[in-house]
Order: sequence, then structure tokens, then C-alpha cells
Amino acid sequence: MTSPDSLSPSGPLPDALTDVPLFPLGTVLFPGGLLPLRIFEVRYLDMVRRCQREGRPFGIVALTRGQEVRQAGGEQEAFSDIGTLATLVDVQAPRPGLMMIKTHGGPRFRIRRSAQQPHGLWVGDLDLLPEDPAVAVPSDLQAQAQALGRVLETLTVQAADAGAEVPVRQPWQLEDCAWVANRWCELLPLPVAMKQRLMTLDNPLVRLELVGDLLAQGGGGAAR
Repeated sequence: MTSPDSLSPSGPLPDALTDVPLFPLGTVLFPGGLLPLRIFEVRYLDMVRRCQREGRPFGIVALTRGQEVRQAGGEQEAFSDIGTLATLVDVQAPRPGLMMIKTHGGPRFRIRRSAQQPHGLWVGDLDLLPEDPAVAVPSDLQAQAQALGRVLETLTVQAADAGAEVPVRQPWQLEDCAWVANRWCELLPLPVAMKQRLMTLDNPLVRLELVGDLLAQGGGGAAR
């Protein structure tokens, strides 16, 4: 297993980044989230090797058209213009042509320009968006934070019994609106388009309020 410290970018990121590799997926990565990925396409194997070698992040963006895996005659990929930077925290290569990686969500970004390279990899010039401000969970939304805590405790026990990792990174920040909202958005079985809309909201309190509405409507009946 590769050391997470060896994969993290050194120093603070600038406000704008150029020629960042982009990974269009049928899911949404939230800041602070963990996302495991199975990599086997040549364009993404090369991308991971480069990011690992240079300690660079890549951008995860939600697909709006096309498929994750290129197919002959398939529809051209299109994706959202707002995504999340992903940092490698673990890279394993169980056999040639296959990588199992874990990524950690960093800041959100807006794509200023994107282009597809000859071998199929998308790259973009990105403007980083401001981080969510620290907003304490208000009293009327404490129930959502407490419920998330219970879910995470259950997942921790289940992971320990199965010899697996907990899908949410420590430390848990159950007092912070953005952290609670983001973790619920990851766990709830929501359509990708809805997750994308929630991720792009600038106000973490509004994001948590909307999550609370979804939970009240029964949206919390299952977890990813």
C-alpha cells in the first residue's frame, strides 16, 4: 500500500490550475469524501501513474452524457462544469492493466476550458471555488447530525466485522453543516443530478436544510 503522505500535493493549491486531468464519472465526489475507484482504461491508468509520480490531484466531474467506459460508436462524453479535486490516498496494482485506488475529495472547481487529448483523456483549466465556510449545525437540524452519527457508528461496526474500511474518514465533524450535509449526500441513494446540484450549492446551511427535507420525506431509507 502506498503511503498517503507520499501522494498528497505539497503546499497550498493556487486559485487556478492548468491542464488538470479530468475523470468523468457517473457519481459525485464531495469535499472531504472518500471514493474508491477501479481503473482499467489505458487513459486513466496513465493518468493515475502520472498523478502518483508528480503528487498531483485530478478532477472528478459528473457525466451528463455518455458512459464512463469508452465504447466504439458510443455517445460522446459530456460532463458538468463544476467538480471536485481528488487526491490519491492509496494506489494498488493487483495485476497488469488494473489499479485499485482510493481518492479523497478536496476543493470544488469550475472548468474554464476543457479539451480531449488524442488518447481520450480530458484535461481542463480550473478555477478553484471557495471552501465551504464553517457553519455550526443549528438546533433545528441537530436531529440530522445525530442521525448521521448513529449511521456512522453502525457502519464502523459493520466494517470491523467484515475486515473492511469505514467509508467516512476521521475525524467526524458532526457539528459542521457542510461536513454533515456532504456525508449524507454521499450515503443517501440520490440521483446523480440531485447530488450534483447539492454539491454546487455555495451555502452549506441551505445544503443541510435540503438534506433534512429529503430525510423527512424518507430519502434516508437506504445508504450507498
